[in-house]
Formats: sequence, C-alpha cells, structure tokens
Amino acid sequence: MPKLIATHEVDDVAHWLKSPKREEVFANVAKKIQTYVREDKPNSVALSMEIADMAAFEKVMQSQAGADAMKFDGVRPETLVIYVEK
Repeated sequence: MPKLIATHEVDDVAHWLKSPKREEVFANVAKKIQTYVREDKPNSVALSMEIADMAAFEKVMQSQAGADAMKFDGVRPETLVIYVEK
C-alpha cells in the first residue's frame, strides 16, 4: 500500500484540523490519515495517508465530493502538491 503526502494551504488551520470531511471522503480509499501543520508558515499544512487503490483515490480527488470537501475545509486548491511513495 503506497504512502502519499499532500501539502497545501488552508484558510483556517484550526477549522481544517477538526474537520470531519477528510475521513468522510477518503475513508474508502485511504488509511492512517495523519495531519501536519508547518509551524513557521501559517496556513501551510500537510496530510499523509496510505492508499489502497491509487485509481480510486484519484477518482475521489476529481469528484464533486472531493471538491466540496476541499471547499468546506478551506483548502486553497492551487497550492495542492501530492507526493507518492515509490
């Protein structure tokens, strides 16, 4: 199961940290979701997770549910960078 790290900026870190949307949207395609905050740069955050099915993950990311979750969480989509373990 490959690991993935996603970095991005958010509007409100406290809201992003306590949001239930990550688990709701990625529950079927990812496990061991962890959140990280960059302490020296406000609003910069990251996620790590294990992906069971990369194609299914990508489908979620392109879906309306994925877009709605990012909007709800205050994610700035133009800042999203995804790294995949190889």
